[in-house]
Amino acid sequence: QVQLVESGGGLVQAGGSLRLSCAASGRTFSSYTMAWFRQAPGKGREFVAAIRWSGGITNYADSVKGRFTVSRDNAKNTVYLQMNSLKPEDTAVYYCATRSYYYSVYNLSSSDMNYWGKGTLVTVSS
Repeated sequence: QVQLVESGGGLVQAGGSLRLSCAASGRTFSSYTMAWFRQAPGKGREFVAAIRWSGGITNYADSVKGRFTVSRDNAKNTVYLQMNSLKPEDTAVYYCATRSYYYSVYNLSSSDMNYWGKGTLVTVSS
């Protein structure tokens, strides 16, 4: 059982920065891969970034690589998504997600996850 709560969304100008947080609680949370997904209006839910506890392995979608950084603080049970050089195309509801006994950061899709936060809205103005 895992509970996830996102925060940190808001309205920013293009080129600005924002940091999202995902506070987590639950059984063996720090052992699981944590992923960020986003869903823009009229679009499907797409993969953004993921981080694995063991070895600190990360993975990013090509669209955000070099601009976004995912990290985690296991002592605080919190995962972060630092978003820099934001573009209007980044506008979306951002979700953190995980799955019990899930350790991979590669080839992730929303169907791989079974625990989700409620999401936080990021709006980037042009």
